[in-house]
Amino acid sequence: MAEHESLEFGKADFVLLDNVSMPEFMANLKLRFEKGRIYTYIGEVVVSVNPYRAMNIYSRDTVELYKGRELYERPPHLFAIADAAYKAMKRRNKDTCIVISGESGAGKTEASKYIMQYIAAITNPNQRAEVERVKNMLLKSNCVLEAFGNAKTNRNDNSSRFGKYMDINFDFKGDPIGGHISNYLLEKSRVIFQQNGERSFHSFYQLLKGAPDSLLRSLHIQKDPTAYSYIRVGGQMKPRLSVADAMKVIGFTGDEIQTVYKILATILHLGNLTFGVDGDTTLIENKKLVSVMRELLSTKEENVEKALLYRTVATGRDVIEKQHTEQEASYGRDALAKAMYERLFCWIVGRINDIIEVKNYDARVHGKNTVIGVLDIYGFEIFQNNSFEQFCINYCNEKLQQLFIQLVLKQEQEEYQREGIPWKHIDYFNNQIIVDLVEQQHKGIFSVLDEACMNVGKVTDEVFLQGLNGKLAKHAHFSSRKLSPTDKSLEFDRDFRLRHYAGDVVYSVVGFIDKNKDTLFQDFKRLLYNSSNPVLKVMWPEGKLSITEVTKRPLTAATLFKNSMISLVENLASKEPYYVRCVKPNDVKSPLLFEEERCRHQVEYLGLLENVRVRRAGFAYRQTYPRFLQRYKMISEFTWPNHDLGSDKDAVKRLLQGCGFDHDVAYGKTKVFVRTPRTLFSLEEQRAEMVQRIVLFLQKVWRGTLARMRYRRMRAALVILRAYRCYKVKSYIREVNRRFRNVRSMKDYGRQVKWPTPPKVLRKFEEALRSIYSRWWAWTLIKGLTPEETLQVRAKVASLEALKGQRADMGLQRTWEGNYLRDSPDTAASFALITSELQRKDKFMRVLFSCNVRKINRFHRAEDRAVLITDRHLYKMDPLKQYKPMKTLPLYNVTGVSVSPGKDQLVVFHTKDNRDLVVCLQGMVPANESRIGELVGTLLSHFKSEKRKLQVHISNPIQCSMNGRKCSVVVETKINQSRPDFAKSRSGYVLTVPGN
Repeated sequence: MAEHESLEFGKADFVLLDNVSMPEFMANLKLRFEKGRIYTYIGEVVVSVNPYRAMNIYSRDTVELYKGRELYERPPHLFAIADAAYKAMKRRNKDTCIVISGESGAGKTEASKYIMQYIAAITNPNQRAEVERVKNMLLKSNCVLEAFGNAKTNRNDNSSRFGKYMDINFDFKGDPIGGHISNYLLEKSRVIFQQNGERSFHSFYQLLKGAPDSLLRSLHIQKDPTAYSYIRVGGQMKPRLSVADAMKVIGFTGDEIQTVYKILATILHLGNLTFGVDGDTTLIENKKLVSVMRELLSTKEENVEKALLYRTVATGRDVIEKQHTEQEASYGRDALAKAMYERLFCWIVGRINDIIEVKNYDARVHGKNTVIGVLDIYGFEIFQNNSFEQFCINYCNEKLQQLFIQLVLKQEQEEYQREGIPWKHIDYFNNQIIVDLVEQQHKGIFSVLDEACMNVGKVTDEVFLQGLNGKLAKHAHFSSRKLSPTDKSLEFDRDFRLRHYAGDVVYSVVGFIDKNKDTLFQDFKRLLYNSSNPVLKVMWPEGKLSITEVTKRPLTAATLFKNSMISLVENLASKEPYYVRCVKPNDVKSPLLFEEERCRHQVEYLGLLENVRVRRAGFAYRQTYPRFLQRYKMISEFTWPNHDLGSDKDAVKRLLQGCGFDHDVAYGKTKVFVRTPRTLFSLEEQRAEMVQRIVLFLQKVWRGTLARMRYRRMRAALVILRAYRCYKVKSYIREVNRRFRNVRSMKDYGRQVKWPTPPKVLRKFEEALRSIYSRWWAWTLIKGLTPEETLQVRAKVASLEALKGQRADMGLQRTWEGNYLRDSPDTAASFALITSELQRKDKFMRVLFSCNVRKINRFHRAEDRAVLITDRHLYKMDPLKQYKPMKTLPLYNVTGVSVSPGKDQLVVFHTKDNRDLVVCLQGMVPANESRIGELVGTLLSHFKSEKRKLQVHISNPIQCSMNGRKCSVVVETKINQSRPDFAKSRSGYVLTVPGN
């Protein structure tokens, strides 16, 4: 511990003091305060001294320093105790709590905020949205509760005027999943009265100073606090707008926040409400405020006025209205203001709990959820005038001190004695006698107060004091002026003194009876329950009771508070506690002043010196032998996985001897006791190392098991898959065989037979099979064709491959004649003569194609010609001169053919010498017959037979070269055109064709 801080800062742990005495304790505490070391350990208890200044020791870097570290590894800090509580919760699956105690102004609220900040920072490294939301809610709830539950006192600028205990729930992974807040005894009397120099709750001033003007106008209030009777004595404060934002983040709706503003404004207006008397009638002097409150409370004006001036009383079956006196009306007004604020505060806590509480958590599915509790409750108070609230607050501190004594001192000593461990007894002050003085049945102060409140007739505070004098006259810790007539510090019939563990406190009984009865007229409850504002209605459920309904007497404020304190202590006792003991260095909030006498008094009543002595004499850790073995047995080969020694105690001895810790432990009857934290931390480190190895081993074995299981499943699946594939393949082949068995005898050779759907693995096989079938089917069709028919089929196939999808009509359905000029009766004789002569001269084998055409001559004019294409030449002929050849073009000089995508008969023959031939086929019978497909197919088939390539282009316009000049031919339709014809254009030529 101490090795991490130089001795110039004093001892980091009071257990390390050379001599345990009050002077040495105070000297070490003072030295550390002056050196800026505000935290010091007593073992696992943190002593915190309020520095009264901001300190840069809570940053993210500091969080990382303490995260996952043991207490002794870093200098004392709140983060260390928070981390210890978190680790204990996570490691041992045990609920823990952090109890923060000390005087008002000692820094308890700030400590609780830093602890919450640390827990939020170290959880959920992956920043999952839901966990982040819960953490944000828990942190923001602090801001809201401070605004409505804290106030400035003469001792503390941010004093908690209520007790708060927060449970934070964690899932099995250690991530926060929700929480629950319990509040205790809000000091609601502060709403209507504050001592000089003090303020009411922060919420009023934040509303006045921080709200926009539009909101203030809607609430009929102004920014000046001195304009309101209830809060005018309070000082100024800086506005804080973050509270409304925090409420929105938590989940309060806009209507709910607006209702909160309205209730605060109503309370301020109530304080300004005054009553007067006109004869026997009590009147409201400033009735305009009644109208304002009616608007804010969403009720009727006459109902508000009636509730303030009258009280409805049931006498048997009769109901009468009793008018208040001026004093009764004022009392009722103040009681309403206090009750409205208290209900508002409890409703806010309830709403926060509704939002942050764990929902839909099933331990069987999600694992056990564990809890860290953080208690931030009022500190011990001694004011100039101490009333009922201070009495309850100091009783609460007595209960918490009793718990500290019981858990840290008394139980420790009793356990050592029970286990037979050598032990030096240490005297300590047991404040059980004071707790009994307050809460004991029939004799305690609370019982006497309740009895006084139940008496028939007019009950006064003096009657209560007389009851105390009668029952507690012989008690050593109680005195009054009647019992000590010479003690002039006590007033007759007003004061009594209690000797608390923290010192003597004089209480004034004035107001005890009224505050304990906590009377609020039923008329106010009905008024607010009948409001049309649903939020306000929820706060006053008992308002639905009829005036004639008989109900049980409600529990008094003292009884309710006593029951809640007993429940709180039982809750804390069921958890593993960690303590933060806060010390206030001075009463003037100075960051430099250390009032030794003031601090010594706190050290005495907090029992810190006794705590040091117990710690030095005792053991840091104890555990039953079976549980100890369960956690640490993996460290030793003699205990892992199970031991064969005589008992668990022998096994624990063997384990610790093997680790070399035998000198630092003691063996009780049922438990092993470890003296120093260092030994425990060393055991934890060894365990963490072994757990890592064990986890790796288990992961290896489990992964091997999973791999074998996956392999067996995969192998079985593959066997099944293989068998299934074989079955599907065989089924498919059998089905194909069945369907195509008789195709030879079918008329269409099986063309109409539907192919079965193949399995995925046979899709390529099916494609090949279809291809084979198609070839067989085609071969079957063409094997009986004549050579001429075969040539025609090949030409049609070539045409289909070249033009399919790009020209609508290819003439595939008709017989291709080829030599159309030979078959014309008008030209057959002269054409046959010319053809014979050309064949004799050029030695061609056959005519591929012949047809009349319209062409463009070299003078860019259109003229009629005929085209004869043989297997060697392309001839242009003049039909007017008995088809005399005009020009011969060798076929090897033709490089390509271009046609348009329309129904026209435009053909462009491309040549090597860029002297393209542009023609339009004509003379078709019937007139709409297309010969483009025949021409292209015939040429392609011939070129393919000679293993030459012919380029075929389909476009509009068609690019070509005329006499070496680039130009284009465009096809256009024209209505009333009799036949296709060419015309010159800017870019080349236009072929106009009939549009109908």
